[in-house]
Amino acid sequence: MLVLSRKAGQKIHIGSDILITIIDVSGKFVKIGINAPESINVLRSEIKEMIERENKLAAKQSSYIYNLSKFGNIFLKNKDMQKNKKT
Repeated sequence: MLVLSRKAGQKIHIGSDILITIIDVSGKFVKIGINAPESINVLRSEIKEMIERENKLAAKQSSYIYNLSKFGNIFLKNKDMQKNKKT
């Protein structure tokens, strides 16, 4: 990890298309501005982690719903087979 000391108003270039500007330094807080192409996602780590948790939960729920519908189809087929046996 590269660690840099910067003052308000100073900039950091990452590659040729990302520019980070130190906007303000106040106590423990630093305000930064990030200029990056729209194709690059810029997310705070807590937001990225929340999205990943939600995606994992949605995938589990989707799998559960798929398995439940599969079980429901088997149940309906068995029910139809039993009806056909009676007639």
